[in-house]
Order: sequence, then structure tokens, then C-alpha cells
Amino acid sequence: MEHVSSSFKIFMEESGSIGTDFMEMVMKTSQASALDRKTAELSYIAVLSAVRLLGGLPFHVKSAKSLGASREEIKSAILVGIPAVGLAVTEALPIALRSYDEE
Repeated sequence: MEHVSSSFKIFMEESGSIGTDFMEMVMKTSQASALDRKTAELSYIAVLSAVRLLGGLPFHVKSAKSLGASREEIKSAILVGIPAVGLAVTEALPIALRSYDEE
């Protein structure tokens, strides 16, 4: 589980079937989506940024990058939330861009 936050790792290790059930729901939601994988990741980055769940950003930024997302698309996904939630999304920028720029 490379690039996964330590909080999520602990959740998965310590929650027993709750973690397994959660991941099953995540996979089913992903499979049922009409969005292509890159668009889904960019959308998820936008949501994480808007609700300030910053721990998941490195994982999802790396995933979006591997699916062909550009650095500009990552920035746009984060900043799309400004009208709805304000400048709080800017907290996500340094985390996301640092993750994107890592090799």
C-alpha cells in the first residue's frame, strides 16, 4: 500500500471486516462509475481537497498521474472547488504538487 497515509494503513490493519467491507464498497462504486479512471481520480482529488481529507492526496495524485493526468489537470481538479468551499482547497496544492513531482 505504497503512498497510502499511515491513518488509512492503521484503519485497514485494525478494523477487521470493516476495512474489507469498505474496500469492497469502494471497488463496486468504481466499477459502476460511468467515468473513465483518470476522470474519476481527478474528481476524487477534487472531493478530497474540498473536504480537506489531505492524507489521501498523495496516493490519488500518483494514481491519476499513472493514468495520464498532467500536473495542470491535478491543479485544476483541486482549484475547481474554490467557488463551493473557498480557499480551503489551497491547502491541498502543496501536498498534491509535491506528490506529482516525486519520481
